[in-house]
Amino acid sequence: MLPKLIKYLLKEAPQSQDTEVHGWVRTKRDTKNLIFIEVYDGSCFDGIQCTFDRSAGLNGKTEALLDSLTTGASVKIKGKLISSPACGQAVEVAASELFVFGEAPAETIGDIQGYPLQKKRHSLEFLREIAHLRPRTNTFGAVARLRSRLAFAVHRYFIERDFHYLHTPIITSGDCEGAGAMFSVSTPDPKEFFGKKTFLTVSGQLEAETYAAAISRVYTFGPTFRAENSNTARHLAEFWMVEPEAAFAGLEENMELAEDFLKYMFNSVLEECPDELAFFDEYVEKGIIENLKNVAAAKFSHITYTDAVKELEKAHSANKGLFEFEPRWGCDLQSEHEKFLTEKTAGGPVIVTDYPKEIKAFYMKLNDDGKTVRAMDVLVPRLGEIIGGSQREDDLNKLMARMAEMNIEPQDYWWYLDLRRYGSVPHSGFGLGFERLIQYVCGMANIRDVIPFPRAAGQAEF
Repeated sequence: MLPKLIKYLLKEAPQSQDTEVHGWVRTKRDTKNLIFIEVYDGSCFDGIQCTFDRSAGLNGKTEALLDSLTTGASVKIKGKLISSPACGQAVEVAASELFVFGEAPAETIGDIQGYPLQKKRHSLEFLREIAHLRPRTNTFGAVARLRSRLAFAVHRYFIERDFHYLHTPIITSGDCEGAGAMFSVSTPDPKEFFGKKTFLTVSGQLEAETYAAAISRVYTFGPTFRAENSNTARHLAEFWMVEPEAAFAGLEENMELAEDFLKYMFNSVLEECPDELAFFDEYVEKGIIENLKNVAAAKFSHITYTDAVKELEKAHSANKGLFEFEPRWGCDLQSEHEKFLTEKTAGGPVIVTDYPKEIKAFYMKLNDDGKTVRAMDVLVPRLGEIIGGSQREDDLNKLMARMAEMNIEPQDYWWYLDLRRYGSVPHSGFGLGFERLIQYVCGMANIRDVIPFPRAAGQAEF
């Protein structure tokens, strides 16, 4: 049977019952007769105090282990759960027996570094260098717990709405986004293993469309890869994407789904991770809880790309130098533009629609004006874009014409075109970068701090 987690021990009624504590030593404090050991197991922020009383008599083995015990060591402590006389905690363990699973020496000996996580604040930059140990800190333990709950909420949301979870391939021969920033897959044998050039996927969307055209509603949630040589706080080479795809759905239904999904995510984390959010609100970014509540309660505004650019041009003209990148029709909106639209123009979350076809992917449905496509980006205050999606082109001739405009070879997508030949239907979907969602929820400034082992340009250490 698995040992009881500390978060449950802390809530038990103290009746001097026998108990066991499993975890890692956070602190040790030694007085004349008493030795106080705080043990944590990552199940919550708090550890539990275990008190050894020398005057009550300790065996020699336990005394020796206590003398050598250091921060970071993994232990099992036996004793009785009692009321705690100390302030700030209801219970503690009157400890009688100690077992050490693994030591964590503090001193550096030769080439072996001492345990680096001593009782002090460490910079996030330093902790990125020891990504294998940083989950033991309050900050990264909280990120891990919050990420886990959000991932579960993603699955719960879509399953409750009759979407089917689809595993799309990680190895692919097509470029969904047409950006060309893909990692190639190769083997030591110079001959192509798959008979053609293959890559790590940038999106599961195209494959998801095949199943939406068969079982109506699907979603993918898995790793995706971009070979962009961007060493910024916003980019990763490997990240996770949430991508629903729904048949018989247009842009309007897609926008409704995206808004409802985000509100569900925010309400879930507000309800299920109050301690973690309170920590981030106090130590990472003030006002996060209030911001999430506001977005979850807001009605998302809608604005076309054309009207959005007009608003940006007007603001830029009235305040010369307002934007680093001058807004103009046909440009891709920058982060500074998106933040202005949410914080100044809309005063809250906003969905921008109908982008110029030249800056969007080949599969997006062309509007009647022949210049714009039925695309949407969901923008939220503080971050900017958090979701991007579109209604997909379901007309075979229009799709082929669009591919010809973009010099995309039809034979590379013959199976995708078949979906338009045989029982084509209007369908829509969107993509959400999971790490961007976590960043938004917890306020971490660098995206490399919300994924367990970041992969970026020049970084694949762990």
